[in-house]
Amino acid sequence: MKILVACEESQRVCKAFRAKGHEAYSCDIEFCSGGCPEWHIWEDVTPYLNGGEFLTCDGQAHVIDKWDMIIAFPPCTYLSKAGSCNLIRNGEIDEERLRHGKQAAEFFMKIYNADCPRICIENPVPMKIFGLPEPTQVVEPYMFGVPVSKTTYLWLKGLRRVCPTNVIKPRYTFNTYPLFKNSFGKYRQKNRSKTFEEFAAAMALSWG
Repeated sequence: MKILVACEESQRVCKAFRAKGHEAYSCDIEFCSGGCPEWHIWEDVTPYLNGGEFLTCDGQAHVIDKWDMIIAFPPCTYLSKAGSCNLIRNGEIDEERLRHGKQAAEFFMKIYNADCPRICIENPVPMKIFGLPEPTQVVEPYMFGVPVSKTTYLWLKGLRRVCPTNVIKPRYTFNTYPLFKNSFGKYRQKNRSKTFEEFAAAMALSWG
C-alpha cells in the first residue's frame, strides 16, 4: 500500500509500515527525527492529502496518484479538552484561542474528508465546541505494553479497530511518565507528541 503518515516527524508509524513492506511516507512541517529523510516530506501536508508529486528530504521526486491509507496526528493544542481552561477564562471565551481552535478543527476535517479509502486520525479527547465527528475507538498506551494511562481517540474510516497487543496495568499517568517528566521546554512538548513505538507496531500489525 501507499501510505501517508501526516503530522509525524518521529517516523515511528512510517517505519513500522515500511517494515511490513509498504511504501509509507511521513510528512511534517518539522524535519524528521526518525533517521530516514528519504521517506520524509518536509512540508505542510495539506497539498498532498489527495496524492500528487512531492520531494522527500533526500531530493528525490515521487508521484502518488492516490493514497491507499492516511494515518494522521494533527496538532491538538487548541482542540484538546485538557486546554479548555485556557479557552474560557473568568467565564469569557478567549477569542484568539477560539480562532486557533477553529483553524485546527478545519485542518482536522480536511484530513477526515480526504479522498482516501482508509483513514485514521489520532487525537486526545477534544472539546465539543469544535464539533468534531464522533470517534470510533478509544485506546490507551497500556493496551500495547506501555505502562501509561493516556486516553486517546481514533477516528477510523475504512479500517477496523486497532487490536490491543499486550494489555498491562498502568503505573504512570501521562504527566508522571519519566520520559516526559525529565524533559523540559520545547523538548518536553516534542517528546510528548511522539507516538509510542509499541502503538505504531500495533497499527502496522492491524492494518499492514
